[in-house]
Amino acid sequence: MTAALLIGPAGSAAPEGEWHMAAKNHANTRYSALDQITIENAGRLQPAWTFSTGLVRGHEAAPLVVGGTMYVVTPYPNILYALDLARNGALKWKYEPKPTPSSQGVACCDVVNRGAAYFDGKIIYNTLDAHTVAVDAKSGREVWKTKVGDINRGESITMAPLVAKGKVLVGNSGGEFGVRGWVKALDAGSGSVAWTAYNTGPDRDVLIGPEFQPFYESDRGEDLGVKTWPPEAWRIGGGTVWGWISYDPELDLLYHGTGNPGPWNPEQRPGDNKWTAGVFARRPDTGAARWFYQWSPHDLYDYDGINENILVDLEWEGKPRKVILHPERNGYIYVLDRATGEVLAADPYAYITTTTKIDLSTGRPVHVEAKKPKLGEVVRDIAPAAPGAKDWQPAAYSPRTGLLYLPHQNLRMDQEVMEANYIAGTPFVGAEVRMYAGPGGHRGEFEAWDPIARREVWQIKEQFPVWSGTVVTAGDVAFYGTMDGWFKAVNARSGEILWEFKCGSGIIGQPITYLGPDQRQYVAVLSGVGGWAGAVVAGQLDPRDGTGALGFVNAMKDLPHHTARGGMLYVFRLP
Repeated sequence: MTAALLIGPAGSAAPEGEWHMAAKNHANTRYSALDQITIENAGRLQPAWTFSTGLVRGHEAAPLVVGGTMYVVTPYPNILYALDLARNGALKWKYEPKPTPSSQGVACCDVVNRGAAYFDGKIIYNTLDAHTVAVDAKSGREVWKTKVGDINRGESITMAPLVAKGKVLVGNSGGEFGVRGWVKALDAGSGSVAWTAYNTGPDRDVLIGPEFQPFYESDRGEDLGVKTWPPEAWRIGGGTVWGWISYDPELDLLYHGTGNPGPWNPEQRPGDNKWTAGVFARRPDTGAARWFYQWSPHDLYDYDGINENILVDLEWEGKPRKVILHPERNGYIYVLDRATGEVLAADPYAYITTTTKIDLSTGRPVHVEAKKPKLGEVVRDIAPAAPGAKDWQPAAYSPRTGLLYLPHQNLRMDQEVMEANYIAGTPFVGAEVRMYAGPGGHRGEFEAWDPIARREVWQIKEQFPVWSGTVVTAGDVAFYGTMDGWFKAVNARSGEILWEFKCGSGIIGQPITYLGPDQRQYVAVLSGVGGWAGAVVAGQLDPRDGTGALGFVNAMKDLPHHTARGGMLYVFRLP
């Protein structure tokens, strides 16, 4: 195997100096070709301007930059701000969608929002109460607003939409509330729903038809979305789409992950629980499924499957190959053929006690029997813990270095499962969890991974989970933030920390870089601790209750001593 040949399909006509979607491009690379900020000068970065959102819940969004305007989406109540880049972020306008207040009660892991997308003169994003809105980018006027889910059933939306071929792709959250997962395509012009694909249930609902050709035998058969569940359990089985969506215009395929099955107690749902905890390839025009691969059949640990699918073209075993790079919550980095769904490689990048390997002949994980949950028993030293080795926080890929840059956590957990009862709109979990630090005592890591050599190149250990996203540039600089508030620039080749700045609150946002009206390169990130990992601060939870935030509080009880609630956009540049 040799080094990476080239970056995957960009799929975006956006100027390189702008940022039109949360993931930068349809390939989800989060790579910028801007190179004014380099390894040599990054240490001279300084604040250019700031903007306060006035909110104190988790700020996970990536700002957008279109022309001379930056757009920022806040956590609930999901205000959209337009900021004038020619006037150091002066407010142009704000749009307030006024989501239903009760939607906050069905947000399992803070009232976050992961960003917006720009398309055809509109800023398009989702609100917590399961609406998708389109706003005129110049005036802030609402163009359309579509209800896509029902908070009374426990559905909410936290994901950033993706626009491909004039379709707005959105998916629901609520896997801990017994909802049924789906992805929908809306017409970008009108907001009307073009198609809906469910991730559990009969083939007609999942949009599985003649074109469906999964690579592995265990994914072939009629109505597996029903037959791999106890009777009727698929109706409340999860499989939500709250993570990232990619698009390859050459293959004309969308790629989206599916979330955990519900409830967490696996004894209540014997079977593979299709089509949860996996990845679908679908046609954007119709939603028709092309293939599916399941990262975690019969998911035992809330490992989900919604992490980003990064599309790159590699020379693999001497031949050019279109692949997906996917750092999964189960602790393995996968290389998949994105035309077929075949697993080419799956290697551990974190501490794992739950499985011994991924069997490439079947695509299935080989489980450790002693770590399987058992009703009424506490199973200890389960690793990765329920957030996985890496949760939603997105990685980045550089075609210059051929490396994947991974922000992730180092956590394990003790878990006891029990019977869960379903009541619409209420938690449907069936597990009590306490998380704690993994080997070494640190809880976070930022590392570079070589997908060709299939090994870690370098690693930075952090006190807390690295819950922010990352971006990497043509200046060979990678950026990420920490939960205790440090924003860092790193040498993408060596891992040397080049610069760091202490922000007012912990960072769980997604950094971006752009070219300002003055033709200088800027870097921007939202500071505002929260999300699942930071709930102990953002939600002001009692740190003595180790089961709080589905067990995450036990691992983060000291976070309130290191950071405070906040909501601030920071923008940096060279002097």
